[in-house]
Amino acid sequence: MSVKRCVAPQKEVSLAGWALALYQLYFGDKMDFSKLPKIRDEDREAFVGYVYGVSGPVVTACNMAGAAMYELVRVGHSELVGEIIRLEGDLATVQVYEETCILFTVLSVLPDYTVQSTGDPVLRTGKPLSVELGPGIMGAIFDGIQRPLLDISTLTKSIYIPRGVNVSALSRDVKWDFTPSKNLRDVVLELEFEGVKEKFTMVQVWPVRQVRPVTEKLPANHPLLTGQRVLDALFPCVQGGTTAIPGAFGCGKTVISQSLSKYSNSDVIIYVGCGERGNEMSEVLRDFPELTMEVDGKVESIMKRTALVANTSNMPVAAREASIYTGITLSEYFRDMGYHVSMMADSTSRWAEALREISGRLAEMPADSGYPAYLSARLASFYERAGRVKCLGNPEREGSVSIVGAVSPPGGDFSDPVTSATLGIVQVFWGLDKKLAQRKHFPSVNWLISYSKYTRALDEYYDKHFTEFVPLRTKAKEILQEEEDLAEIVQLVGKASLAETDKITLEVAKLIKDDFLQQNGYTPYDRFCPFYKTVGMLSNMIAFYDMARRAVETTAQSDNKITWSIIRENMSEILYRLTSMKFKDPVKDGETKIKADYAQLFEDMQNAFRKHIERYSTLKVFKKPCTVYYPLVGKRYRSNSFRVGQNAGATEQSASALQDMGKKKAQLLTSLISYASLKGTFFPHR
Repeated sequence: MSVKRCVAPQKEVSLAGWALALYQLYFGDKMDFSKLPKIRDEDREAFVGYVYGVSGPVVTACNMAGAAMYELVRVGHSELVGEIIRLEGDLATVQVYEETCILFTVLSVLPDYTVQSTGDPVLRTGKPLSVELGPGIMGAIFDGIQRPLLDISTLTKSIYIPRGVNVSALSRDVKWDFTPSKNLRDVVLELEFEGVKEKFTMVQVWPVRQVRPVTEKLPANHPLLTGQRVLDALFPCVQGGTTAIPGAFGCGKTVISQSLSKYSNSDVIIYVGCGERGNEMSEVLRDFPELTMEVDGKVESIMKRTALVANTSNMPVAAREASIYTGITLSEYFRDMGYHVSMMADSTSRWAEALREISGRLAEMPADSGYPAYLSARLASFYERAGRVKCLGNPEREGSVSIVGAVSPPGGDFSDPVTSATLGIVQVFWGLDKKLAQRKHFPSVNWLISYSKYTRALDEYYDKHFTEFVPLRTKAKEILQEEEDLAEIVQLVGKASLAETDKITLEVAKLIKDDFLQQNGYTPYDRFCPFYKTVGMLSNMIAFYDMARRAVETTAQSDNKITWSIIRENMSEILYRLTSMKFKDPVKDGETKIKADYAQLFEDMQNAFRKHIERYSTLKVFKKPCTVYYPLVGKRYRSNSFRVGQNAGATEQSASALQDMGKKKAQLLTSLISYASLKGTFFPHR
């Protein structure tokens, strides 16, 4: 690049040589600089400024009069990517998305005692930070400013991203199945407006901070099914909704985000790894290609519906902010095609930390915990880009963008400024609990603090497809809440002092927590739960709860009370089948068989409880044991409890047994016969 300097030419050469030497020292001989494409040399001095000061990722440049806010610039001889975030006179503050340790600034004092910078050049591009939208996004992995990592690795033969690398985000040479076959350079559309003709290819460039227009926003009416029972049943989200997943380190935020990416009912997944560990992104790259989905009867790799934006913790801090905007712009692009898109941001806390660092270097007034005062506004502007919309153009189509943002509050403290600001914006809160995670209860979603504001919006969908679901969900939440209240009483006086109905509540709540809310993501049968299976499992568990309470309440006033211990002892097989419902594999067994098995279990439950109630409702218990002759088998039985049967004709035989018994016992048996109204016989209770 030829730029005018206020120093001798040899000085310019030595500075450039020094920078190149340091650059090669840093990277060694891992890359060939001749292969890297560069911005063409700019001869117009008006478009070139100079580095005035460097403070980490924040660079101050002078001679920048005429620049615009958020204009894209190239900084230094290595042409680092940066964005203007502040303008003061001819000084511009640039947020650089790459390491700035090789930049130089030289200040010289002129004869009139004014200071002039002769540092490294800063080139204005006249364009905002933008992304390329077109064929080739799906299945690719980009960094925070949409540079293709695979292409860079192939080009440089290095595992690191070299400074200033300038590679097209989308390959211009790949041909796509489309009639006729075109690549990204070929013109596919030509328009004329007011005498001006424009040609268009399949690629469009869009500024990341600018919202893509739509015809109108529509209310959400369809659930975002995740395959996780605790989320789909108790705290549902909608397609086009906003969700926050706050939780401490190790609670499973990333696993939930990845499960949504793998199994949710979305057409497109944009996964943004913002400031998280690099091995999490490598996990995604390793696991996703092995998973498949069925599209129009054809099995495809799940990577064909996924795009990754990786900005890991070892990448420049400033690029984290750009990665969030890059991800949401890619999501809006596919939404405008009529797809339902889910964007996973993991995690927005790292994004907020990048804002805090840049704000500190700009010497802005800090707010709570050092975060900038505009943190809430930035979060709101990001989450507001979600929603279900009617797209522009023809044919008429609807699309949606759902945002699921993981939040990492330090120490799991939900009063953290980022968490507090996020909860004031999103409509669904999946709060993760450290204690549940320590007990290996995953997903570790705390059912007492989590909530969803979309429950009423989805009532119409549930009434149409799963009419019994809403009462079941309400009853399940009541059981879990009541169990939490009873837990305090149990700690004080013990479980034995509780009423029988309260014991049933505790046991069914334990059944729901351990065998419904908990899922094993490493098993083929439980890593993903279709909604019909979720409804079937919950229906049988709530039915067992209702039947058990009814049995206890029916016999509560009689001498022979049915207790929880009796139910547990006599219905162990039913309880085992209830706990085994989760082992049904949706892939192997299929929907029809699973529904039939659950219906059979419900019928068996009804029959078992009916027999149990009939048996105990006809049982008579006496204070002292007595002997009764049973003529049908010709035996005498000694017991303190006898069940009144409905065997007509046996009464006379039983009455004749009075002669064989003592007077005292005969009187007792007479009272038994009187109790039976002379219409039945007596069977010993065994």
